[in-house]
Amino acid sequence: MKTSKAYMIYIYTVLIIMLIITIFPLIYTVASSFKTNSEIMAHPDRIFPREFTFDNYIAAYNSGDFNILRMLWNSTLYTLICVAITLITSSMGGYVFARGEFPGKKLVFAVFSSLMFIALGSITVYPMFEILNFIGVSRSLWGLILVKIFGISIINIYLVRSYVRTLPASMDEAAQLDGCSFIGIFFKIIAPLLKPILATIGILAFQQSWNDYLLPTIFTLTTPSQRTLIVGVVALKTSGEAASSWNLMLAGTTVALVPVLVAYTIGNKYFISGLMGGAIKG
Repeated sequence: MKTSKAYMIYIYTVLIIMLIITIFPLIYTVASSFKTNSEIMAHPDRIFPREFTFDNYIAAYNSGDFNILRMLWNSTLYTLICVAITLITSSMGGYVFARGEFPGKKLVFAVFSSLMFIALGSITVYPMFEILNFIGVSRSLWGLILVKIFGISIINIYLVRSYVRTLPASMDEAAQLDGCSFIGIFFKIIAPLLKPILATIGILAFQQSWNDYLLPTIFTLTTPSQRTLIVGVVALKTSGEAASSWNLMLAGTTVALVPVLVAYTIGNKYFISGLMGGAIKG
């Protein structure tokens, strides 16, 4: 059926409006990071600065209280470890539920799936502290990373499971005839084919971990040197000179945006195909 010109104009108009609404905060943040602090306070309605200045980034780089390089390293370390943990647990868990055969498999998966509809939020923070105290681990960024190791994302496992089920089982059977074990099939055959869905999960995990605020804030209260970049940027709002720190906040926020955009750019070609592939079968 031929699509009418009026219909296409309507579709593109709606999409352009949605695009403008979506990227406007991003443009405003980046542009304002090059403004002087007086211009930010005097003309908050102005998008672009009268004169571009890099003083905000220089001040953030040289600041003793806002050690942007240290926080950038903390964020990078925390995010990369969380992404690695997520990819390992999701790929292996999804493979086991898709190809494994063991008693109570459907029941266990049903229990895991039910966790998607339970959001306990900050109520789990106190039990985390109790567990860390019990095993003798301090409340720090490393303590939070240890907690993340035992965290399970059932949504990611669900995506990998659905993706694995789209792969022909004949590959597994052929590998078994060649003497390959269940674990060997995963590492030699299945894992290389999971690139699209793992890229999707990796990007989502990267974005979530990089922008994580609540838990890194709580776990680094007593160790400010281990703050992540997001925690450090938000902390400027409650500092003694909050009214004069908007320039540093915007510069720090802009720096924090770059890694997420780079990660998405790198994995973009796998992102959509992996997300759709993981949702084909339930």
